[in-house]
Amino acid sequence: MSQQKKKERSTLSWVMEFAGIHRVHYIVSVIFAFGSVICGFVPYLYLGDMVKGLVNHSADEAYCMNRIAWMALFWILCRLLHGISTTLSHKATFSVLAEIRRRLTAKLARMPLGDVLEQSSGTYKNIIIERVDSIETTLAHVIPEVLSNAVVPIGIFILMLSVDWRLTLLSLLSLPVGMIFFGHMMAGSQKDFDNAIQKTKALNDTAVEYINGIEVIKAFGKSKTSYEKFVHAAKEGADCFIEWMRRCNIDQNCGMTLMPAQLLSLLPFAAWFFIKGWITGPDVLMLVILALGLAGPFVRVASYMDDVSKLGVIIGEATSILVNRDLERPQTSQARPAGCAIELKNVHFGYKEQEVLHGISLSIAEGSVTALVGPSGAGKSTVAKLIASFWDVDNGSITYGGADIRRIALAEYNKNIAYVSQDNYLFDVSVMENIRMGRPEATDAEVIAAAKACGCHEFILQLENGYKTIAGGSGAHLSGGERQRIAIARAMLKNAPVVILDEATAYTDPENEAIVQKSVAKLVKGKTLIVIAHRLSTIATADHIVLINDGVVEAEGTQEELLAKSDLYREMWETHTSARDTEVA
Repeated sequence: MSQQKKKERSTLSWVMEFAGIHRVHYIVSVIFAFGSVICGFVPYLYLGDMVKGLVNHSADEAYCMNRIAWMALFWILCRLLHGISTTLSHKATFSVLAEIRRRLTAKLARMPLGDVLEQSSGTYKNIIIERVDSIETTLAHVIPEVLSNAVVPIGIFILMLSVDWRLTLLSLLSLPVGMIFFGHMMAGSQKDFDNAIQKTKALNDTAVEYINGIEVIKAFGKSKTSYEKFVHAAKEGADCFIEWMRRCNIDQNCGMTLMPAQLLSLLPFAAWFFIKGWITGPDVLMLVILALGLAGPFVRVASYMDDVSKLGVIIGEATSILVNRDLERPQTSQARPAGCAIELKNVHFGYKEQEVLHGISLSIAEGSVTALVGPSGAGKSTVAKLIASFWDVDNGSITYGGADIRRIALAEYNKNIAYVSQDNYLFDVSVMENIRMGRPEATDAEVIAAAKACGCHEFILQLENGYKTIAGGSGAHLSGGERQRIAIARAMLKNAPVVILDEATAYTDPENEAIVQKSVAKLVKGKTLIVIAHRLSTIATADHIVLINDGVVEAEGTQEELLAKSDLYREMWETHTSARDTEVA
């Protein structure tokens, strides 16, 4: 229910929440914007008064120069107040954008991994970077300018009514005509807008996929078909906007021309009224000047309508992420673990509607080495990720030190787990800083010591700038094996009581794998180690081997016990050893 209420919140309420303590800048910005619009209108009054005096022959040169000086002063004040208003609104807006991005990235860290992976990385990148950035101009200008320009025309309208209410109402005849064109233009705008958003997302996702897969595309000669897919997405992304603008072109031009054209109806009727003697010449001139002052703010308000719609859609996209469910974790721990033994009790888990774990129960003793083995897709990595708290179980429980992990604060629990997967991600910073992320307060000497223990030190020194070498985006400047060893060093530096290696040596060659295995054996002494590996020879000496097949624990025990009692494990072992013998031969 609470999530539903959040979804129904208005765009303005979200913006004010994001603004936080900076919302006062928006309020002050609106005040200065009001002052700017009023100062911009006052010269029209002085102009009308001066023209009226000239017509009545009551204004001399000194009188006119005085009025011109006041007009200049108010024009300067108008620009000055507008500048202050814009500066304040931009300051508040940059704070809003920063807060939105902070909340989105923090939310992704709190969401179950499965929910995060339902969207592509390109979609998240598009929302967090491009889409959020695109509302900067809208937020910085719409809030102060729309509010101020929407109110000032009311004051002008009241002044016009005081001069002659009949001509004032007649001057508004162009408004409904212009609104008809705008109404016709907006009739299908939502459909066009949704189509544009969809095509833009498709283009962004295709571009990210094309760039990330460029190595595979070139290696397998798929550049033509892959590029055609990208070109098709780019063409559709451009065509949807072109067709939308083409459809709106006539209506928009007619609407923007007619809505502010009060003089089209005012002048003919004013001439008739003047001929009939129902209004004086000076009053006609005053109405004309006021009508010109009425048009500007009205046009500015109308020009922001598309931006307001865009703001609502983008805030909606961002908040659609924020209202997603979090992992079931308290802010402060409600239970304290005693030790670091791990136990899964009748755990069921599935991705969307498909259950992949069917009542798994197993115990991992403190300080033991436990290996999870089984065919591909059996659920080994899913078990490891549940233990690492990437997801919540659907049914059953996982306890750590006797405490249900759902009662332990996420930040506190994460300190106890060091996780290294086969897809190791390195940031675009130095090798030193990538390793240091395991423990940010670690000294350079401690980082180097961890690298030496993991067999990374020698190859790091051979890099162009040693430990200061930039790893590149996703570690692109390093080989797969080098990335893995650095990721292991990072996990070891964390010094967590539980270490999970999920196919962590998948891309290392036999020589380096032996180095890593020896290093891991030393570094995890006294810790709880969970290893997932397809190379069964690497886990043959594990204290406890758990064979998982089709989402259930089929057998468990030591190497000898499994070879004796499990046909599947024996078959896997024989396949592995025969393949290894073939490689050696």
